[in-house]
Amino acid sequence: MSKYCVGVDIGGTTVKCGLFKVNGELVDNWEVPTRKEEAGKNILPDVAAALAQKLEDHGISNDDLCGIGLGVPGPVEPNGYVSICVNLGWKDIYPAREMSALMGGKIPCKVGNDANVAALGEMWMGGGRGHDSIVAVTLGTGVGGGIIVNGKIVAGAHGLGGEIGHMHVRDDEQEYCNCGGQGCVEQAASATGILREAKRVLAASDEPSKMREYGDKLSCRYVCDCAKEGDKLALKSLNTSMDYLARGLAAVAYVVDPEVFVIGGGVSKAGIFLVDLIKEYFAKYTPLAQNKPDIVLATLGNDAGIYGCARMVLE
Repeated sequence: MSKYCVGVDIGGTTVKCGLFKVNGELVDNWEVPTRKEEAGKNILPDVAAALAQKLEDHGISNDDLCGIGLGVPGPVEPNGYVSICVNLGWKDIYPAREMSALMGGKIPCKVGNDANVAALGEMWMGGGRGHDSIVAVTLGTGVGGGIIVNGKIVAGAHGLGGEIGHMHVRDDEQEYCNCGGQGCVEQAASATGILREAKRVLAASDEPSKMREYGDKLSCRYVCDCAKEGDKLALKSLNTSMDYLARGLAAVAYVVDPEVFVIGGGVSKAGIFLVDLIKEYFAKYTPLAQNKPDIVLATLGNDAGIYGCARMVLE
């Protein structure tokens, strides 16, 4: 019986890899530089070579592996087809097939969207542990999402399931999102969105605020820190951002009905203070839900992807 599985989270700068026992114990983890030149043709061969070396180092044969899971930054269709990964230079590729071939053709491989597999990781060994229906929300430079229902990733027919960041929640937004839309969750609740909202509040008021002291160095982190300290304008702007995030989460809750929302990403470092703000607005927008899903912090950090990729091959 196979004793191990591998999770490979492919990012635009580095590829994070993890060797796991099938019970979820992390045996070893390492990184491989993401070589994006020549349309990213070296990425998977580099991963395969590094993995082969690791297996040799640990005295593990290919027969000891039950599978390899890949997380990629782009939509993945149910048959494993990836039409494009802008951050990797990939177009028209079946990553799981290629990875399996590079490893000798006998090791099963699966591929999933990176946000979805991160959600799977948080369900398996992170903030969503003990639940099998969760929605993971990543608040970083953008807003990502992953939906797990009854232990299964909900990717949708075209791989767009879980794109919470591009749900429309704000009618008065004049700027355009990277997706081409206006009024997306991402524009209000990402790190860049929170900073943008704070700058708008500062520009519209002459009231004193500690945020002004940071000048051009003002960041999402400083906005959150100022809000925690009771700064009136920081609180106003952060409340606005979390209000719009909660509107998106409420819409998701009425469709998916998860047991828990798991909040991760760099912005989540603001901790329980941030979660409490989200909960306040979420309650406002979900009057019908008597048993509201909990809202908790993610616990796996940047390792959520490798855990989720490993879990994906154990299904």
